[in-house]
Amino acid sequence: MKLSTQDANVFFKLMWSLQTFINLKLEILPGIDTIEEYQMLPTSDKYIVRDALYENIGLIDSYLEENPQDLSKEELEIVESWKKFQRDDFFIERLLKKCAVFIGGEKVYGVLALHETFDEVLPYIRLPYYVKAVLLPFKGKVIYDGLLNSYAISFGGGIKSDLKETYMAAKQNGKIIESFDPQKQAELTARGKKPVKDYGPTLEEISQQAKKLRSSKGSPAIHGPAFGLAKASIEFTKLAVDNPDDIDGLWKELKKVDRAIRKVETVLFRAEYY
Repeated sequence: MKLSTQDANVFFKLMWSLQTFINLKLEILPGIDTIEEYQMLPTSDKYIVRDALYENIGLIDSYLEENPQDLSKEELEIVESWKKFQRDDFFIERLLKKCAVFIGGEKVYGVLALHETFDEVLPYIRLPYYVKAVLLPFKGKVIYDGLLNSYAISFGGGIKSDLKETYMAAKQNGKIIESFDPQKQAELTARGKKPVKDYGPTLEEISQQAKKLRSSKGSPAIHGPAFGLAKASIEFTKLAVDNPDDIDGLWKELKKVDRAIRKVETVLFRAEYY
């Protein structure tokens, strides 16, 4: 759920260097001329410089051109990628082993912490937690920039349920953003998919057998609707296996299942009534 110590050190080296540069360029905090001096500043002062950075993101180009710390090509590319920052209000919906789940609008992000895991940064907070944060790309991953502005708000069951559904929908559809690099994101999404067993032949065999199910004269009243429910359910399952992306078709088959269920219910209600 966090970067390696080595990568976290690289991140802060680059971020403190960039923010020191921004501070000098914009003359925000006088008397702070070196990275060492900047690092010693209280967090409240760093917030001021950090906000100035994102409000003047074009200054990253000046930083890259001047390269005051003689950074390597790879390090410069990391800093340049920060122009794609995402600054917003987010719900931290849950903490997983591999990442924290940040939800902003309809988008769901898998975010890594830095030196400390999120449950160390937020040890006494009940989720979901509402924050203003900045998400950044870093070596094909999504991180935050080390600063979280929190909102002292608690949430009821309705909002918690909505957030959970947003997360579950993103998870189901492979839409959790774990990288701002489209190619890397596609690789991560593909990696999460496992080979699916081919149930087609088995379901086709069951379908053919189910077609032989017919209630005869004198059969219990429940047989006919029960057989209809079995056939409708099998056809729905076949389509789900053969063409799971046919959402319209699946809804159509599901309605047939629903009608079959209602017929079963009618027979059962009649039996109970008498």
